[in-house]
Amino acid sequence: MSDGNKPKADGTYEYALVLGAKVNGETPSLSLQYRLGAALQYAERHPHVKLVLSGGQGPDELISEAEAMKRYLVAHGIPKSRIILEKNSSSTYENILYSKKLLPPSTEGVTIITSDYHLARARKIADRLGLQTDAVEAETPKVVRLKLTTRERLALLKTAFSQK
Repeated sequence: MSDGNKPKADGTYEYALVLGAKVNGETPSLSLQYRLGAALQYAERHPHVKLVLSGGQGPDELISEAEAMKRYLVAHGIPKSRIILEKNSSSTYENILYSKKLLPPSTEGVTIITSDYHLARARKIADRLGLQTDAVEAETPKVVRLKLTTRERLALLKTAFSQK
């Protein structure tokens, strides 16, 4: 899991894929806020990069994760013209698969922006879907770190042995 953040993103790719996380009603969860903070910093450093915000709407969410992310980023100064929404995914695999379909066919690589613990699996999935990647890692809130890293280790093992 610790190597998921290498290589670090440097603005090479035209698109950055921001992976969704839980939304509480219409408010991004703490984990999603950390991802959005990392996305905002990256977008400010690389103004040519477009952001693909990926995440559907869970049964207990009032809006999609993508919509919650868009509202946050626009409120923090990112123009809507730099944002592409993917609102149908319900898993990391679908985040990447559905987002890839929104990109020009000539796109060979993307920057993945997600929680530090999540990068290795997300990048492995992107590789299987034919995308080169670099990474921007968002810190994981301490209050959920143990739970999420334990769950992610199991998910990474599952990904390693699956065909997707």
